[in-house]
This record gives sequence, C-alpha cells and structure tokens, in this order.
Amino acid sequence: MVGSQSPAPPSSQEVKSYGITKPISVAEPTEADFQRNRDLEKFLVDSGLYASEEEDAKKKEVIGRLDQIVKEWVRQLTSQRGYTDKMVEDANAIIFTFGSYCLGAHGPGSDIDALCVGPSYISREEDFFIILHDILVKMEEVTELQPIPDAHVPVMKFKFQGISIDLLYASISLLVVPEDIDISHMSVLCNVDEQTVRSLNGCRVADQILKHVPNVEHFRTTLRCLKFWAKRRGVYSNVTGFLGGVNWALLVARVCQFYPNAIPSMLVSRFFRVYTQWRWPNPVMLCPIEEDELGFPVWDPRKNPRDRSHHMPIITPAYPCMNSSYNVSVSTLQVMMEQFQFGHKICEDIEFNKVQWSALFEPYLFFEAYKNYLQVDIVAADANDLLAWKGWVESRFRQLTLKIERDTNGMLQCHPYPNEYIDTSKQCPNFAFFMGLRRKEGASDQERQQFDIRGTVDNFRQEIGMYMFWKPGMDIFVSHVRRRWLPAFVFPDGYKRSRSSRNLNDQAGKACDDVSASYGRHGKRKNKHETVEVQPNKAMKWASVSPQRPVPFSPECGASSSSVASQIGYNAGFCHLPSLDARSSGENLMGSAIMEGVNAVSSGGLLDWKGGAVKVGQELVKPCNQTEVLQIAERVFESKSSTKNLNCEGGEYTADLGTLLENACPKGSGVFQNSLSEELETNNALGTIVQSQDGARSESLQKPMTRHVFLHPHFFMQIVIFLCSPFGFCGFFVAD
Repeated sequence: MVGSQSPAPPSSQEVKSYGITKPISVAEPTEADFQRNRDLEKFLVDSGLYASEEEDAKKKEVIGRLDQIVKEWVRQLTSQRGYTDKMVEDANAIIFTFGSYCLGAHGPGSDIDALCVGPSYISREEDFFIILHDILVKMEEVTELQPIPDAHVPVMKFKFQGISIDLLYASISLLVVPEDIDISHMSVLCNVDEQTVRSLNGCRVADQILKHVPNVEHFRTTLRCLKFWAKRRGVYSNVTGFLGGVNWALLVARVCQFYPNAIPSMLVSRFFRVYTQWRWPNPVMLCPIEEDELGFPVWDPRKNPRDRSHHMPIITPAYPCMNSSYNVSVSTLQVMMEQFQFGHKICEDIEFNKVQWSALFEPYLFFEAYKNYLQVDIVAADANDLLAWKGWVESRFRQLTLKIERDTNGMLQCHPYPNEYIDTSKQCPNFAFFMGLRRKEGASDQERQQFDIRGTVDNFRQEIGMYMFWKPGMDIFVSHVRRRWLPAFVFPDGYKRSRSSRNLNDQAGKACDDVSASYGRHGKRKNKHETVEVQPNKAMKWASVSPQRPVPFSPECGASSSSVASQIGYNAGFCHLPSLDARSSGENLMGSAIMEGVNAVSSGGLLDWKGGAVKVGQELVKPCNQTEVLQIAERVFESKSSTKNLNCEGGEYTADLGTLLENACPKGSGVFQNSLSEELETNNALGTIVQSQDGARSESLQKPMTRHVFLHPHFFMQIVIFLCSPFGFCGFFVAD
C-alpha cells in the first residue's frame, strides 16, 4: 500500500490477473533459467522445428491463391443464380487461417487450417462439398482431395502445391461479405447453424488465446516445444482421443497466465508441474464462461447431462464456450497423466543438471510397452478410395476405445496410437492402426478375468460398415496381436530390437501390462493373429467349419506369411480357424479358441465416475463424480467476475493466491493434490517407485521362457463345449 513502512509489494502491473485467477508466481527468471532457455531454443532449432523463410513464403502464396479461387467460385455461383450485375461484382468470400499457423507455432511441413467465409446463399452441403470440390479436383496443384462432410466440424482436406490444407466453410447471414469483416464480433453468429458456429470458432478461439496470454512470444515458443513433445510421446491426436493443437494451445496459455513473467524453459517445467496435479474434471479456462442472448449452448454440466461425462474439460474462450477435449476417454486421460508424470520427472532432472533437454523428447516406445495389441487394417481399391475410407475409419476409431471401456466396465484399458503404418508387402493401398491393451492397474485377483471383446469388435465393424460412400474394395480387418508377433513394418528398421537393448525406463515408470491372449489348444501353437473380417454392405453368408479351407486375409491382397499364422473368418456366428503348425508344413490344423473366466457384460452406457479412479504410478488420482461436477459448475457459473471457485470433494480452487499455494485437503481430494507454489518439493518417492518398477520389469524380462506342452482335462471339456455349441467359440478375447 502507498505510505506503508514495510517493503513495497509488487506493483499492480506485476500482479495483474490473467484469466479467472491471480498468478501463482510472478517470480522473474534467474540466470540459470536463462541458460536453460538458451539450451532449449538451441535444441528446438537443431530439431528442425522452425520453418524456413522459403516455406513460409510459399504458404503465404498458397493462402493467397486459395483466396482467389474461392472468390471466383462465389462470383460464378452468384452469376449463375441470376443476381444483378452489381451483386456479381460485389460477391465475395474470404480465407482466414487459424490453428498453429495463426498462433505462430507452425513448423516445417505443418498443415494450414483455413476457413472460407461466404455469403448466405452459398451452402455448405451442395456448393462447398460438391461444386467447389469439383473445381479443386480438376486443378493440377490439388492432390489427395478428401471431403469429410459428416465430421463434427465438416472439412475438406487436400494438398495444394504439396502443402496440406484443412479447409472449413461458414455461410454467414450477409448477402455480401465485406473484405474487412471482423469474425470475432458476435454479430457473425446471428442466424447461423451450430456447424457454422463450430467452423467460425476456430478463428475466434485463436484470436482470444493470443489476447489472453501475458507474452505472445513466450507462449509461441512454449507451445511449439510442447506440441513436439506430445507428438514424440504419442499423445497428439484429437481424433483418437488425445489432445489436438487447440487443446495444447489452451493448456499452455493457462500456464502462461499462472506464471506471467516466466520464460519458455520455466513454462515447460511449470506445465508438467501444474498438470500432474490438476484435479480433473475441473475445467481449464482462460476466462469466465459467457452466455449470450443468441442462445447457443455453452459448456454447462448443470444444464447439459452430456457435459457431466467429460473427463478432461478444456474450455474455449470464445462464445459459445465449448469443451474442446470432449474426445478424451478414461483410458486416454490415464495415458496422458502418465506422460505428464514422465515430463515432470525429466524436467526436475533438467533443473538439477542431471540430463539435457533431449531426454524430454525421447520417443515413446509404444510397441514395447504392451503385451497385447489390436491391429486395424484397412484396404481399398485405389489411393483415392483409401483416403476417403481412412478418414471415415479414423473418425470412428475413438468409438472402439469407448466401447471396450464400456463393455469391460473399465477393467480393460486402451491406448490408441496416433501413428499410421503401411504394409508394403501388400499390393493394394492399405493403412494399419494399432491400439495397446492392458488390464486396469490395481485390479484385485477376483477381477483378473479374461475379457471377451468379440461382440465389441463386431459392433464396431458394423458401425464402420455404415459408411454412406462405401465402394467395392473398401474393407477392414481387426486382429489381436501379441507383442512378439508384431509385424516388421511397425519398426523403423524393419525388425524388432533385442530385449536386452530395450530401454523401458522411458515408459513413465510403467511395468509391462499383464493382459494377454488365450487361444489355441496348447502352448506350442504359434497363433499370431485373430482376424475378424469385415466387408461392409455385403450380404453375410453362413459358413461351415472347415479346417481345410483357410479364410484369406483380404480379397484383394494376400496376407504376408510373416504376419499371419492363423485367421478367423467370422460369418454370422460360425467360424473356422486355419492354422499352420510349428513346422510350417502347410498342413491345416483345426483350432478352437478357448475362453476362460467370466465374460464382461456391456454396461450399456458411459463409465460412472463415482468411485472411479485413474492411477498414475503409485499415486491415485481420483476424479469427481457427476454430482461433484455439478458442484463445480455451480461455482463456475455463479459469478461473472474474474474470481471463480471450483469445488471437488471438499477442496476449493479459488482466485486467492494464498489458497492456491496451500496444500489440498488431507485426503488429497481438492483441485490440486499438492501445492502449485514455486517451493513445491521434488517428489523423490516417485523416482523410487519408478526405479523399483523398472527393476521388477527388467527382472521379469530376464527370466527364461519355458513352454510345456500338455493336455489338461479342461481342454477336453472345452472340446465338448465347442462341438455341442451351434456357433462354437471363436473370435477374439483378451485373457490373463
């Protein structure tokens, strides 16, 4: 205060509030922080994360060329529809950019997110996705054109002069679009549908993010760094249930608000410190949620039951405020929490000069982290069909994760991998996707059952088969693959590393999963895949059980003998399981898939948060249930001021700096598990846990693998059951 005899507190400029709370710390960087920042920026440059001036110039040229194309397209349609010469002359459309390019965090080879804003009489369904599509498809500069009209945000993907473009369209309620239109103004949302609002919000959100961060350049560098980290650690993908570009931008922007004077090296470290302790589903918000007379729904768990099921709400700052991370599931949230723990531990080591920045960006060894995987292969007649087919399958891939979580009551956890692979041994165009499977940690012995997910996969493939643009040759195959039988094309060098050379310490201290598959008649049998064949829009035929007639892996392309040793042709309940014996003599043996334990019964709905838990290492992160989410919502919406209280099992997240620096309630059930203060102590116990887990893992890997071939009495019982059953036991299941 002015006139106080005590040391003067920071000026009002320094303690300025950003967002809904005061900063956690306004500490200035030290010389050590500056040195680490120089090292970080050098690493980012050496890693090639900055686009060259030539590439930036080419992108600007492409944007200008695209702007000319849409202007001509609108004038042409205006003329054809009989409007006056004056209207034709004034007809206009404008290209705006958003995403990483607009935020200034794009790198070499990155795509451009673009929005075309057109007049009210130019429609999305017919004019954009048909007429403009036909114009683009005839242009030599345009390749890999892929319209996705039924996406949550309808988009047209293509490459223009080799640069990837994601183009959205918004038809606003104006006959003439002025060249200087401000789409951040609320008036552009008048008399438009929700798809148009979602399309417009990309640009509107990007503008608001830049307005709400204390230092734009520090924000850009930090975002560039963390996007690179997320891609290296396999958690950068909105479509598979992780986080996309806008989600990472919002998380980084919130940390910038917490530490307004921090430089990028500090912000990266604080990012992991904050989000390893964040109490989801408390929402991340840059500003208060606003409601408007336009009446569009905003994120509000009090009114919208669907919002209560969101596990990791990250709210957009532009009206109408939405949860940008609705795709996140229980499984993908746990994967991200594990990776946040990994990043936090490495950043602590960096601050103690134990490791360099490169350690933070070590790639995640996905194909060494699990014992069981689902492999989803898709094929098509030609490259263009494959692109359309791939877009559809990718957009539904997240549903497979949700269905498995639902049908196993959350006991089987999934890790969908964002990367895609190509099997060069096949003659037809193809892609392969993978999903890691493991049992939920902390499961009791009574819960250590085997999981039958045949019905889940069948339901998933039926949904995939509903693709309205399906063409002959489009097929999908879902296989269960053990780690030792992973195809060679998923490894960079075309082969697997020896077990002795594997570095499993990078996997965030996680021990190998204990989920395995059980099939075949005895241990010596070498089953590599169980394949469920899907042929959309084709009549299902009854098949007889025949050990002499194996089902081909694909109608168009034969399966490589190195990747498929047994397959299941699945038709209307019957199956046959051709298999090669251990000597690869070519003789087909009759196989039966034996299921033990209790089948998981579909819960018919989303997992209940009540009493649920997401485990990170040895640390239990207990999310709020839906009742608690409602309590959170009451706090969030009760005031329009910059002070917001979020309640979670008795703990409060308040705008008061002192409260933020306090420890959470004794049970650890507050918004933060520990304090977010600068004096946060290093969690040495975590390192001990990681070390002990890794030691146990290494020990288990060194044990010799001994296989015994014997016929258990239970085997004969299963044979009798198989012969008596009209359908037999076939398909796929994950077992202990």
